[in-house]
Amino acid sequence: MNRLNQILVGLLVVQLVVVGVLFWPRSTASVEAQSLFPGVTSDAIVGLTITGSDGQSIRLAKNNGAWVLPEAEDYPVVADKVPTFLDKITGLKTERLVTQTSASHRRLKVAEDSYERLIEFEMNDGTVHRLYLGSSAGYSAIHVRAEGQDQVYLASGLSALDAGVAATDWVDTAYLSIPRDQIVTLTLENKNGLFEFEKSGDTWTMKGLAEGETLNQTGVESLISRAGSVTLTKPLGKGEQPSYGLQQPTAVVTVRMHSEEAGDKTVTLRVGAKDPADNSYVVISSESPYYVRVSEYAVNDFVEKARDGFLQLPPTPTPEGTPGSP
Repeated sequence: MNRLNQILVGLLVVQLVVVGVLFWPRSTASVEAQSLFPGVTSDAIVGLTITGSDGQSIRLAKNNGAWVLPEAEDYPVVADKVPTFLDKITGLKTERLVTQTSASHRRLKVAEDSYERLIEFEMNDGTVHRLYLGSSAGYSAIHVRAEGQDQVYLASGLSALDAGVAATDWVDTAYLSIPRDQIVTLTLENKNGLFEFEKSGDTWTMKGLAEGETLNQTGVESLISRAGSVTLTKPLGKGEQPSYGLQQPTAVVTVRMHSEEAGDKTVTLRVGAKDPADNSYVVISSESPYYVRVSEYAVNDFVEKARDGFLQLPPTPTPEGTPGSP
């Protein structure tokens, strides 16, 4: 082997040593994972804004220790929802590095202008942190990036579904809930008239039934069920707006309840105008200070039901000469 070959072999050995040092797998025990947001604790977070890939966003804020929707005049959020979510965010670690280059941000959906979710959370000292939730990387794994960093990490136990951008993702959607067995009378007033129902034993009666008319018990039971369980699609706030159409409601439902413990109680639900954009209605219950939107399905019977809709139809006559006729 001549001198030149010896030099080339020596250089190759050096290169192999360098590559081995750089890329030899490290023991996970020797690399200590750091917090993605050092020093940030969930109890110090006082504001949260979540923006989806379509631009829809929602803001939540802490008010006197409780999380609320400030844009709906502090409509209450389910107590443990936000703290549980923030614990996941503040618990993110830098242990599963995916890339260190910004060129990969768009592909992994963690870029400033391309993401699945942008999470902005405000601390009690006014500091704001931003986190990008990106594409899924398998079951219960997602790409994440903190603003100001090129590094993208893989996080488990977190998904874009945890960061909903609709109010219904954070609030209790049960706007009005009345035990069905406690309802003893129901009055409905709409464009078709006034309808009054009263429970007698296990059956319902309707005021003003003519001779030969029979009340459709199933239809009344359906009405009772709807009155006892009203689900919201969006909280609006405490102030009545002219656009709500409640100066001339499309329907008014009045329910009288009775229980041995509480005695008698009356609850009223007023239904306002229909929004042609999404076919929702505005309603207000005497049990809540908040106006909310509900789906058309939730209140359509209150708005449209007419007297005939509560009556049992007579059996269809069987034509003579067909099976079953005398």
